[in-house]
Formats: sequence, C-alpha cells, structure tokens
Amino acid sequence: MSSVVIVGAGPTGLALACGLAAAGVPVRVVEKRDEPATTSRALGLQPRGAEVLDRLGALADLPERSVRISRVVTHVDGRQMASLLVGRPTKLVTRPGLLMSQADVESALRQRLSTLGVEVEWGKELLSVAQDASGVALAFPGEDFSASWLVGCDGAHSLVRKAAGIDFPGVSVIENFLLADVQADLPVPADTVSVWLRANSMLGAFPLPGDHVWRLMAPARPGATSPGAEGTVEELTRQLHQHAGVDPSVVGRVLWSSTFRIHRRLASTYRRDRILLAGDAAHIHSPFGGQGMNTGLADAENLAWKLAMVIHGAVPGALLDTYEAERRPIAQEVLASTSSLTRMVVGDTPLARAARDRVFVPLMNRPIVQRLIWEQSSQLKIHYRRGPLGTRLTELRPPGIPQAGDRVPDVPCTHPDGSSTRLHAELGASWALLVPAHRDGEAHRAVAERHFGPNIRLTPLTPSTAPSRHVTLVRPDGHMAWRGQSTASLDTWFRTRLGTTMHHTPENEDT
Repeated sequence: MSSVVIVGAGPTGLALACGLAAAGVPVRVVEKRDEPATTSRALGLQPRGAEVLDRLGALADLPERSVRISRVVTHVDGRQMASLLVGRPTKLVTRPGLLMSQADVESALRQRLSTLGVEVEWGKELLSVAQDASGVALAFPGEDFSASWLVGCDGAHSLVRKAAGIDFPGVSVIENFLLADVQADLPVPADTVSVWLRANSMLGAFPLPGDHVWRLMAPARPGATSPGAEGTVEELTRQLHQHAGVDPSVVGRVLWSSTFRIHRRLASTYRRDRILLAGDAAHIHSPFGGQGMNTGLADAENLAWKLAMVIHGAVPGALLDTYEAERRPIAQEVLASTSSLTRMVVGDTPLARAARDRVFVPLMNRPIVQRLIWEQSSQLKIHYRRGPLGTRLTELRPPGIPQAGDRVPDVPCTHPDGSSTRLHAELGASWALLVPAHRDGEAHRAVAERHFGPNIRLTPLTPSTAPSRHVTLVRPDGHMAWRGQSTASLDTWFRTRLGTTMHHTPENEDT
C-alpha cells in the first residue's frame, strides 16, 4: 500500500509530490493523459509561486527562461490611459513576476520529482474510489491498488472530488473566452502586458518566452458560438486590429488556441476522511490577475508538510483539518477578487464601464496604488493569523510585530558551522529554528526535536539581521509557527497546536 496517491500531474499534484517525497513519504502520481502537456492556459508565476518552487528545489532556471514583466499598459478607446509598474522590488516583494507556460513549470517540477525517485505514471485513468478507516482502494484499467491517503489534484472536473461526494457549487462569470499563442511582430514592448478596453470588450497581449511569441486573450462576442481553432484566431486578430490598429498580417504561426468558460467554484470541503483536494479540484476562478496556478502551488506546499507529519506519526490526523482552515479562506478571497476584477475589466454594465474608464484605470498611474496592486498580486501578503495554528486573542501583538501565521521574510542566515545561507533555502522538507546570535538555542532545539521525532527535520539557523530576544520556529512553508523565549512556551505550543507528544522524556529542560 502506498502512503499517498496523487491523481493529477499538473503543477499542484507535482508540487505536492515533491514536498512529500522530499519529506521521505512514499508517493505515487497517476495521470490519465498519455504524456505531458506542451501547452497550457496558465502563464503567470507570481513571486509567491516562485518562492514555493524554490523551497521545493524545483525553480531551477525558470527565471532565466521566463519573460520578466516590468509594466501593464492599459488603453481605453485606443488611447493609453495607465502604465502600471510591476516587478519593482519593495520591502515585501524582492522577486519579479514571471511569464512562462505552465508546461515549463510542470517540466521543472517533474525533473525535481525524478531526482527524488518518483516518476509520473501516465495513461492511468481513475475508474473508482472506495475508502474505509484503514485506507483508500483505487481502480484503474488493468490495475487496482490501495493507499493510506488519496489527494485529488485532477482539475475542475475532478473524478476524485466526485467520488468523495464533495459538492462544487459556483457560477459562470463569462460564458466564453478566446485565447491563442501566436508568433507575431507586435508594435508593443516585449516586457509589457498590453490591454485594450473599449465598451464591453477587451483584448490582452502577453509576451511569452520564444521568438516574438505572444498570448492573445479576449472574451467572445455575446451570443457567439464556439468558433473552433481557425475562428478563434480570426476573431482575436480582428479584435487586435479593432482595438490596437494592428494589421492582422503581423500574426504569423499559430502555436495553440483554445476557448473556455470562466467559472467561479469552490469545493464545500477540502477533505472527506482520507481523501483530500488541492488546486483546481478544490477551486476555480477567473484567470485575471494570474492567481490560479500560484494558489494551487501554495495549497500543495501547505498540505505536504502536514500530511508528512501525520504519516510519520509525529502528529494526530486532526492536523489535516488545519489545511482547509488555512487554505479555503484564501481561495474564497481569490475567487471574490478575480471575479470583481473580471467584471471591472470587461465592463458588463454602463455604470461599470464608466467607473472603469474614469476611476479605476486612471488610479493605476498612482505610485501607491501600483505598489498595493503589485504586493497584493504577489501573494506574499497571505498569512494564517486567524487560522487554528495562528495567533490567539491572548497572544495578539502590537502592529508591526511578527505573529504566528505570518510569512517570514527570506532573511540571510548562518548555519551552526558558520556557513552562510538564506532562510527559505533551508525550508521545503525541513522546519527551521531561528536563534539570535547572543542566545544558545540548544534547549529549544531539543524540545522541538523531541516533539518532531526522528523523521521530521529541523535546521537551526542564526539570522544575520537586527538582534532579537526571541527564538522563532518557522514552518516548512515559510510561515511563523511560534515566537518566544521560554522552552516551556514552545512545549505548550506543540502540545496544544499540533497535538504532539514527547517522543522521550525531556532532561534538564531550560525554561
């Protein structure tokens, strides 16, 4: 029996498999497709998504092979009205936003997974699922096997979700959307996303890696039927001429085209006993804002360390309930924000169009608005303060003071042997204990390791930042677990938050 079977070899499933395999958990990844995809709808890797891949050891050379976006230029009725600067470093965001095909992200994750000894099993379509208290039985053509846990990362039409009887309520936001990847000599900068708005129509052009490769995207005309591949490109080039005055002849080879509906859906629960959901199997929403793939990657990372701890016997299974408690509210926020952004951009009513053209678009020229948009879209503001592992009311600290559930910045650190590193480079399959230079953290380390047991790794580090009186325990996903001075307080956190018990009796514990 495998410990975990993951259905779906998209970014979410592959990231989850990487996190579990790195933590020493036996895992199988099955995919009904016969081979990897070479095209994809998702194309944006936000700073948070890049950070997750970095912690998983899967970022590799993706930043060098991607397009780094410096601005989003918006035109209204043919006139440039806003130039939104993105990618500039701020105190919060130190990584750029990257444009690349989802297929490239999947390839990097598969390579990392292979180094961990796991290969995707292609051509395996799930037929049925049955679970009991001891595990999950799975049936595939010509093969049946069992797993202790099953995770559905199999997209919006998830068979795992349906087999688990989990509802997926929602609504359609836009009936039909057109997109195509083409080679074209467009008269716009290659580091810029260009958007044209006119009445209730819009067109976006996104630069992609390659020789003059662009993604064109636009909603279909109201009432239009699915135009097919040739009709999709013809409509997009027509809109390119209408909105931007670009001669359709500049569009050369068509690499890929598709049509799709934009839906907003959220699973009623992320867990049904031994079956869990992540990524598009749990939530789907508008692609506006480039949040989808990044949200799935963060789902995977959050679930991986929790599932690994449960499987290793370090914590009770109830810890898995914190996965939904932390991640589902994030999905709710993404669904709401992307739906609002879509309606605002498309301008589905005269009032919405007036607000868009006269208020929202001009506001994007203001530096403070640009910083807020960039930091929000980066996903680095996400925190779990209000979750079950976050800050309790009795532990609230003044504004500006780090709290449990906050993302911990990727600060430079020093290993006990004196070598230099960065905090997030040590995470992924490991926890970190940040100990101020003037303190001896051995007592705190001993408490943590007695709770973790032998299969959970902990890395002690000394931050190369301003001195602090506090010791900080950092989760594998880069969020603060605990911060304080007393080992007794740390012991209490483990027992009351993670539900752990000591693996052997503490000796001479310093309080």
